Amino acid sequence: MVFDKEESVSLVPLQSKGKPRVCAGCNRRIMDRFMLEALDRYWHEDCLKCACCDCRLGDVGSTLYTRANLILCHKDYLRLFGMTGNCAACSKVIPAFEMVMRARENVYHLDCFACQLCSQRFCVGDKFFLKNNMILCQLDYEGGHTRVQ
Repeated sequence: MVFDKEESVSLVPLQSKGKPRVCAGCNRRIMDRFMLEALDRYWHEDCLKCACCDCRLGDVGSTLYTRANLILCHKDYLRLFGMTGNCAACSKVIPAFEMVMRARENVYHLDCFACQLCSQRFCVGDKFFLKNNMILCQLDYEGGHTRVQ
């Protein structure tokens, strides 16, 4: 098995001609109309599952992750092995699976992404500015610095 790798999952029709396919998960012959192809092997749709949450990997997208002899969905891979960082506003750790906001090289918790002077929260599409590494709303922004998108 491949380790530390992102792999694609493909749904392919079972070819009636050619040699019978055996499922890599249960070692039984695949008789279904469709089968999954992943990790250079074939699987029943019910047999290719995340080792943590047991979700069917063919249902949750077209990628799976392998590490430490585990087959994982994206969410569990990030939860177990993802890189974490610190929020630029509060300096607390941001878990790898948590949604974040980014401004240049800075990363923020969603709740921390607000004007650092008046605490106004930003929504998608709102203008914000970065001055001396502080996030500012348009009203608190002073000077002629370049707007961060």
